Amino acid sequence: MNSNEPVKVTLQTKPLGVWQTAMAARRNVLEIVPRLALHQPIVSGKVGMRFHMVMDPESLRHVLKDRVEDFPKSITTKLILNPAIGDSMFVAEGAHWRWQRRAAAPAFAHRHVQALGPVMSAAAEASCRRFAAASGPVDVFEETVSATFDVISDVTFSGGTGFDRDAVHHMIDTYIAQTAKVSLLDIVGVPAWVPRPGRLFSGTKMAEMRRIADQAIASRAADAKTRTPPDLLDLLLDAADPETGRTMTRTELRDNLLTFIVAGHETTALTLAWALYLCAFDPTVQEAAASEAQSVLGDRIATAEDMGKLPLVTRVVNEALRLYPPAALLSRTALVADRLCGREILPGDLVILPFYALHRNRLLWDRPDAFDPSRFMTPPDRYAFLPFGAGPRICIGASFALQEAVIILATLLARFRFAAIPGRDPEPRMILTLRPHGGVWLNVHRR
Repeated sequence: MNSNEPVKVTLQTKPLGVWQTAMAARRNVLEIVPRLALHQPIVSGKVGMRFHMVMDPESLRHVLKDRVEDFPKSITTKLILNPAIGDSMFVAEGAHWRWQRRAAAPAFAHRHVQALGPVMSAAAEASCRRFAAASGPVDVFEETVSATFDVISDVTFSGGTGFDRDAVHHMIDTYIAQTAKVSLLDIVGVPAWVPRPGRLFSGTKMAEMRRIADQAIASRAADAKTRTPPDLLDLLLDAADPETGRTMTRTELRDNLLTFIVAGHETTALTLAWALYLCAFDPTVQEAAASEAQSVLGDRIATAEDMGKLPLVTRVVNEALRLYPPAALLSRTALVADRLCGREILPGDLVILPFYALHRNRLLWDRPDAFDPSRFMTPPDRYAFLPFGAGPRICIGASFALQEAVIILATLLARFRFAAIPGRDPEPRMILTLRPHGGVWLNVHRR
């Protein structure tokens, strides 16, 4: 690794066989990506099945927006996610996806997201108290998980009994370790109905998560109390498709609630942890962002109303999302014959969207491995920067996640200085999301 660049994944320099691919994917999904993907718009091959890795913005627009129905989520994606989030809008297709998306969209309208700002500010304040009480090196990833779980539990359950944060996070970790890893049977294209041995024994933890969610929904449905502002569970219970009037069944509501719990804390926690690592990596950027935050906030906690006043902090968040996108690789299955970058795509081909490689592609970015928030002073090509996806299936909680990340990061930088610890760099490793393996250990000092 270049000492002037933050940590990165070592990509493949030669083709892998089926067994090598399966083992690499189980260890770190990004290790199946060839280094060539950093220099080309598309890379194709065959390992068990034909695949195409796409790093071309126009082709990504084609897959994610123009012909989204022809490129549904891959079988492997559904097999991995279904045990945790059922047939929620994240994995549903076609009409079943469309009505759920229409029904849930108002819950994530700007006014509702902004109204939840005080919850995010409270979580930032609690995080400051924990950092102030810490001594010695701190795993800031563990802390950002705590902060974002405070947010998701409060916006989901309004600070009630909700769920045990540590227990639920343990369930999520177990799910990722046991269920979310790619199977050799996935690599060679074995049909979905054939059981994957590694996923046969994870049902207990998932069943417990579903039980917790079902209990919360039943309790809320019996509770006539009016909350101001309404929380996410209130909004989902009242959600209806504006075109048909259809409402979610308890199972559909539970699956979508679990999606928001799992994704709603994990992705923002990762973004914050990587952003703090990058600020520690580059003290000059950190001090400039801290100065901006202090000038806006003074001694107070950041709020949703501060969003437009923190452009550098926002750029730091975006640069963290570029270098370490939480959903660093997605996959689709081609249903019809097509062409991408002039290359023939056949029905059944796997179309891989390696956003990690897209965000570091030499054809699209200047000094792509460098940490440089100033690059976002000029908006990038819409389909060259895809931390939340794009098109009709763009992450429904993107504005929620960005607001939460900026509020918490600005508050922390205004009050604390984060310093790298030599020899303790995190290792970017993707199973389901791009996590810092081993944690993000930093020295933390009050300003």
